[in-house]
Amino acid sequence: MDFGIWLGVFVLLSVWPSVRCSDLPRGAIETVCRDRYLLVTTQLSFAGNKPRFEAVDADGVHPITKQYGSECGYMFSILPLPGHAELRASYFSCHTDNQDDEVFTFSFNLITIDANRVEATYSVTATCSLPLPWSPREVSCEENYMEVSVRGEVSGLPGTKADDWTAALATAHSSATSTWQVMFQQEGQQLTPMSPSEARELGYVFYLTQGRLVFRSPYMPGSVMGSVTMVNGTLVEVVYPILVSRQRWVVIMVNLVVACSTDEGMYDGAGLVWQTPTLLSPLVSGLSGLESFKISMGVDGQLLDEPITAERGYSLDISDTTVQISIPFNAAGGYRKSFVMDNMYHEFYVVHLYYEQIFLDDCGVETRLRLHRPMNTPLLIQHLSIINQTVLEDRVFTVYLGNLYYDVDLVAVTLNGHNFTILDATKSGRVITMVPRPNSNLHAYILRLPFEDAAVHKLYSPEGLLQFSMDINYTLVILPQEEPYYYLASVVAQFNDVFPPVFKGICNEKSISFQMDHKPFDYLWEVGVGPYILTTNLAAKRGYIMQNDSKSLTLEVPLFSVGYTYKDINLKQFYGSFEIHSRLPKTLEVKSSLAKACLFQTTEVIVCSTEGVVTVVTDVTLAIPGAEPNGTFLLDSTCRPQETDDTRVLFSFGLHTCGTRVQVHHQHVTYENDINVEHKSQSVNAPVKSRDTASVVTVRCVYPLSDLYKLFAYWRFEADSPGVGTILTRVPVKTFPPTTLTTTRRPLTSTTTSNTGLSPGRQMPGINPRAKYVKVFSWQMNQPKGTT
Repeated sequence: MDFGIWLGVFVLLSVWPSVRCSDLPRGAIETVCRDRYLLVTTQLSFAGNKPRFEAVDADGVHPITKQYGSECGYMFSILPLPGHAELRASYFSCHTDNQDDEVFTFSFNLITIDANRVEATYSVTATCSLPLPWSPREVSCEENYMEVSVRGEVSGLPGTKADDWTAALATAHSSATSTWQVMFQQEGQQLTPMSPSEARELGYVFYLTQGRLVFRSPYMPGSVMGSVTMVNGTLVEVVYPILVSRQRWVVIMVNLVVACSTDEGMYDGAGLVWQTPTLLSPLVSGLSGLESFKISMGVDGQLLDEPITAERGYSLDISDTTVQISIPFNAAGGYRKSFVMDNMYHEFYVVHLYYEQIFLDDCGVETRLRLHRPMNTPLLIQHLSIINQTVLEDRVFTVYLGNLYYDVDLVAVTLNGHNFTILDATKSGRVITMVPRPNSNLHAYILRLPFEDAAVHKLYSPEGLLQFSMDINYTLVILPQEEPYYYLASVVAQFNDVFPPVFKGICNEKSISFQMDHKPFDYLWEVGVGPYILTTNLAAKRGYIMQNDSKSLTLEVPLFSVGYTYKDINLKQFYGSFEIHSRLPKTLEVKSSLAKACLFQTTEVIVCSTEGVVTVVTDVTLAIPGAEPNGTFLLDSTCRPQETDDTRVLFSFGLHTCGTRVQVHHQHVTYENDINVEHKSQSVNAPVKSRDTASVVTVRCVYPLSDLYKLFAYWRFEADSPGVGTILTRVPVKTFPPTTLTTTRRPLTSTTTSNTGLSPGRQMPGINPRAKYVKVFSWQMNQPKGTT
């Protein structure tokens, strides 16, 4: 007898069975014929929490235990979430009447146990006609067993290497008799023949039907004759049985190798993910040209069309190596359950995946693989959401409790220690409404309670604010067991319109103006600039123009006043920004702020930043009419301007670069650099023009010594506040002989001028971004030994 090819997965087509029941309540048991098995379901509300089945045939009654089910092709499970127990019986299961592999008749006893532990027995029979023709080879991967059946010509021995085949053939010639024998191929072990009855004692079943040879193996990693191997990152359970018979000089050998993915799925935070190799190499390595023809997925033993899987959010990703299926959390087709543990609201989600894959070889011979795989998430903590939707003008608390699933009900509330059932609360005017969430299994509850309700706490603060507060303890129950769960929330409503001041900012040509309309409780807040309170004295000291009356506060801040920050400086324009804020007097917590940035035209600017970068824009022709700005440079002649026009230059450089001079005083540090220019000059006694260099502008930045960090330790500059910058321009001269350009420079601490040739200094503050480093108190300590 010849036998052939492999693989197949469960397809769910219902066929009307012939059912006969004795003393069976209507609707308590259902039977459905699927592609390759009979499905029997019974409701737990009828059968109790521990129902069981027995197979019945002419030889008697056979209890379907866990081990017996894996040997005989039965899968029994109790499923609390959908609330039923189910039995899946293979068409090739033991004790099933098989007529020509086309019609299958089943007979079972269902034994139920009621709440009083009284047993009752019900007989159930069903007959199924084959809904889908058999493929040459079919493999079913059940939860507790693997089953393969073959028919037709043997076109190869999948999964058997040439050397293994030679060894098997040699063993068969030496030991096989006219009866069938079994050899299990295991890596590194010698093939040992045994009889089918000896294999049955190990849990492996072989038998012949009218037209097919069937092999069934327990589905458990580490079984006696099985092995687990890694295929494309997935563990696969494999059993290699070879069935042998010798008739005179001819040896008949049939390889019934069976392999199933053992992946149990995983939770990735969004849903359940399961994968299997695209080609199970133990099954296909001996076949030529085998390709995956069709892959389908479904749940609960039924395949689904692509539009349905797309609607539910399922995804099927197929690559050259793996097939990956993703099912979102709580998607239709699965089962979700809420429960309480340590007064924490938990949940999990279970889905019973069904998978089918069809292969074709070079000759167009079909092989089919079917697989059942239950998957579940770990225990997940479900976080409820509380939203205070209260509108002060309505004078009614409106509190939203959401993110509740359909199996959670609200039964009572405690409001500031007063207990109410939902019915009592509603009767007394405390309205609690259940709100379903569209297109989901979620719902919410909205509690409405007037501020004047006796259960609401009222508080007058010393500042004159009126507060209404409410502590809520929700009592929820998880259905159907009505397990209680408590959730706490607190809401507060504050009256008298006490909010921080709101500022408006306006850009002027050379200033920024701020305006704030006064409200009755503005005295609860203080207005600040940086860390300082905005007072009349601070405004006068810094040159701010402030007007404050009973209606509004107006503050005009001239450009380059203390508190400005600057960015994007170029020869045409730059941004100046000033921030004003309001804060709580006790905690100094800023509650509102406005940072107004305005675009100003650039004339002359100097910025001494807290990072030790100076940016300066100045007119070099004030000292040397006709001087060429693009010919300017700093004390280090390699430092050239970033931008120039007909009269002005823009330099930006670090205070420790470009030859900058530094002088440390008792309370401050002064940095200074010169802007030099090359120009053409003609001596009085010589008609030939020559090129000379003259110092045109001195750039000076002064920083408080106490604000500086890491002054000279690593050439890393950082200050708490910006430095004060000064641009010192030499007095213009009409002729430029080299001897006329020398002047006597005043001390670096001076910002005034005399007859030294320097113009009056134009002082401007710098940008002040925030940063912190470790303060160095004595830079001399970091000098190398032997230096002074």
